[in-house]
Amino acid sequence: MLETSARLLALLALLQTPGIRSGADLAGRLDVGERTVRKDVERLRELGYPIDTVRGPAGGYRLGDHGKLPPLLLDDDEAVAIAVGLQAAATTAVRGVEDARVHALAKLEHVLPARLRRRVRALHESTSTGPANTGTNVEDPPVDADLLADLALAVRDHIGIRFSYRDADPIEVEPYRLVSWQQRWYLVGRERRTREWRTFRADWMRLRIPGGAPFRPEPLEGGDYTAFVLRDVAFTGWAVHARIAVDAPAADVLARINPTVGVVETVDENRCVLVTGGDSLEIVAVWIGMLGLDFHVAEPPELVEHVRALAERYARALPDTVTV
Repeated sequence: MLETSARLLALLALLQTPGIRSGADLAGRLDVGERTVRKDVERLRELGYPIDTVRGPAGGYRLGDHGKLPPLLLDDDEAVAIAVGLQAAATTAVRGVEDARVHALAKLEHVLPARLRRRVRALHESTSTGPANTGTNVEDPPVDADLLADLALAVRDHIGIRFSYRDADPIEVEPYRLVSWQQRWYLVGRERRTREWRTFRADWMRLRIPGGAPFRPEPLEGGDYTAFVLRDVAFTGWAVHARIAVDAPAADVLARINPTVGVVETVDENRCVLVTGGDSLEIVAVWIGMLGLDFHVAEPPELVEHVRALAERYARALPDTVTV
């Protein structure tokens, strides 16, 4: 059985979960009797914490929305997840929250146990952020906060990692930098066998045990890992890749896009090819339509069919021509 002060904190943590908690459930989780739960609830009320009693068969206790603000009690996974969220907030287009984000992260690190502080600081020190005004996502992929923390530690401590990528056979990589861009997380690393620099999407990675061996870092030439990710994603990081012929000079296309999300190849003074991609056919079709320029789609075949279907759908949406 927990001592009274520790039990009160544990009870407060249980009540922070949304919903109504029955006295029997709380007693079971705290390993005490329901009478002790009732006394502890009264103690918390005396300390200024708003705890409501809900009557009826489905009744119990819940934390109210009035009175003293309770301390926020987090388990290890929740603390790391909040740190990841604060780090990711740097990628948003909301202005005016930068200082608040930094202060909140500093406060969180200050109260964390040493074992978690090390993980959170590694995440902060090992992550760069891409520009917030490029790309379009339909749905943000889920990423395990523990995975990001493990990758950050490997980056900081120069420890190789082994992982399966998109369910392929495991590979060993020397990790150098995490990059957060457009709600996605990427790892820049050097494949140990081929010595090739590569970009890996974190949500496609599955770490394997045992991991890799320690390595002596040999940083990327120029040291701009964010730019490397943005360039690499334009060629390999999307689920759909496309080459779009555009009836306009390359300079006109470059003026309408961020060059980090597409590569423009000059054909002649009036034509060029845009190499780009996205996470779905729908995203690519909408994005190239927003260029506001005449274009021609030849590959991939699936995109050709999708654009053809869109053209027919838009044509059906127009009113019939009226002849006077």
